[in-house]
Amino acid sequence: MRLTAAVVTLLTCMSLQGARAGVVGDFNHVDRCKDSLYMGTPPRGYLSNSFKKICQHYEDKPRYVTLYDSHKHIPIYSAYTFKKSDGEKKVDFPWMFEPQLASDKGSSNMEPFPQSSHMHMNFEDSQAVLEDYADVVQYERGHLNPDEHQADPLDKASTYTLTNVVPQIREFNLGPWAEHQDLIRKRLNNYCRGKAFVVTGVTTSGNMIRRDNLDRVAIPEYMWSAYCCTEFDQNAPYFLRYKFPVFAAYGLNDRVNNHMVEVPLKNLEKFLKGRMGVDKNFQIFYNDCVPDV
Repeated sequence: MRLTAAVVTLLTCMSLQGARAGVVGDFNHVDRCKDSLYMGTPPRGYLSNSFKKICQHYEDKPRYVTLYDSHKHIPIYSAYTFKKSDGEKKVDFPWMFEPQLASDKGSSNMEPFPQSSHMHMNFEDSQAVLEDYADVVQYERGHLNPDEHQADPLDKASTYTLTNVVPQIREFNLGPWAEHQDLIRKRLNNYCRGKAFVVTGVTTSGNMIRRDNLDRVAIPEYMWSAYCCTEFDQNAPYFLRYKFPVFAAYGLNDRVNNHMVEVPLKNLEKFLKGRMGVDKNFQIFYNDCVPDV
């Protein structure tokens, strides 16, 4: 991919001295989003070596983790810490992109898309751009880390990057997916007493959003999510208590048969092993979210 001199200058100018995150080799440091992961450990067992590890930095602070497929132009998963929230959704933030996917000289902070759509051509080899979602009315931009699961305005703003969203069928996005995210928000608000870690991801089956006769953005077949909260209310009603410290869910990204199915973590991992490129050691949370005694 060739970048014009103007865009290289733009990306370089946006770069902040001393910034250390963005696209990273690992998540093994606080500055590289280690604190977004249970026991500082990302999901393991993905077979592809081409996925990009993004420590999502916004306003010079690490916010959450994303594993990104720069060929299919979607996140494979985002991992974040849940913050107790009233569920209000902010919609006045600008959509952003990841400069370091386009150039390793780019800023480590996510940046708003330039107003000139012509400039977007310089990023589109490595990631989705606004034009990919412009003429596809049947799809919504579905967040993996939703702003409703964050409380601080800057944490909320950081969820509005196209590296944290995937095309979701409108009926699924506004129905079962939104309902499940709100269900988990209320559950963790009410019964998680410590820190809650969430990993939300996708499976794909080859369907793509096309633009200008080119495959641009993979359309997920299934959405899945799991949370881990080791300090929880032991007096919660049984029908909720058994869903701690860890539980999971998945749903079909479609107009029908799209209800979210809640399952134990191991059931989700077994379900995903048949639908993703992962090995037999695939594990979403370190030690399955069983705390070391």
